Amino acid sequence: MSRKIIAILRGVKPDEVLEIARTIVDSGITQIEVPMNSPDVFDSIQLLHDQMNDFISVGAGTVTNTNQVKILKEIGIDFIVSPNFDPKVVDATKQGGMLSYPGVITPTECFSALNCGADGLKFFPATLLGESNLIALKAVLPENIPLFMVGGVGPENFSSWFNAGATGFGIGSGIYKAGDSPESVSIKSKLIVQSYDQAKK
Repeated sequence: MSRKIIAILRGVKPDEVLEIARTIVDSGITQIEVPMNSPDVFDSIQLLHDQMNDFISVGAGTVTNTNQVKILKEIGIDFIVSPNFDPKVVDATKQGGMLSYPGVITPTECFSALNCGADGLKFFPATLLGESNLIALKAVLPENIPLFMVGGVGPENFSSWFNAGATGFGIGSGIYKAGDSPESVSIKSKLIVQSYDQAKK
């Protein structure tokens, strides 16, 4: 089963990223992003790409400028996620052959991002949008555009977001907080997957 879940490893360090990532993959999640505001972030992303790129999608999060995009292009990752919509970042991402998921909230941001070539939309923070507003947006957005909810989403509300039209989720502290042990991450990841699968039925 291909689950539309992106595990966000904010704060992960290079010396632990592979073990944490393997734990997450073992639970059934195959998309992992490391945000730019993590320690030695490019080292962690390089390790994920070199060691795990054959069986997961490797991404970078909190990407806010084109200089970061250039470095990530050199590494050869799969997707870039931003907290905001910046046309230059989206364009550089697409020029680099990577998938682009900019952060949006308003209809103007949504359509502007899509017109710039975004492959999907990241609604952040999802709690600010709310399920009822997503339902309204879905009525005017193009069909089949991936819509990822990030911020305040988890097992307790997967069902309501799916019902509102969400495609998938980015999960940060619900899966990993800086300093978490692999055992802790395993427990949280399995709960996320179990809840996701139940909500998806």
